[in-house]
Amino acid sequence: MKKPLIVLITIFIVVIIIVTVIINTKQDDLKAIKQFNDSFEQYIGKQIYGTEVTTVIGKAIKNNENYNIPKDEKDFYINDNKYCIKVELNMITVEKTYQMEQLYKAGLTEFVKNFNVITFVCTNIEYHNQTGRISKIVFTQLEE
Repeated sequence: MKKPLIVLITIFIVVIIIVTVIINTKQDDLKAIKQFNDSFEQYIGKQIYGTEVTTVIGKAIKNNENYNIPKDEKDFYINDNKYCIKVELNMITVEKTYQMEQLYKAGLTEFVKNFNVITFVCTNIEYHNQTGRISKIVFTQLEE
């Protein structure tokens, strides 16, 4: 009678330990996603200068490179529905939307030189359905 009871208690303890580890891992993942998203969500509705936009673009490109996000034939990152981040700039002075890859390819220093004191506002943020991480952030140029 004691032996089956000891086996059952041991199995119960192992199951409890496994469930605890799974829950802690999930909580750590959610905490990391929240921290990551917060680094971009801080810009929602906030007016920032072109220099800060380049910082956001740099963070997005670094993220995409860290996760080895592939590019298409035009050198644009291909959305993987998990980790890829896109940044768009709606430029009202030229009535055109630019992707971060276009600005990066042309040179962010050139962008800073021309738009460092121009203000932008974050008008939209989208998230990946699968991971809950930010997938796209849109900045719109304010009239100057």
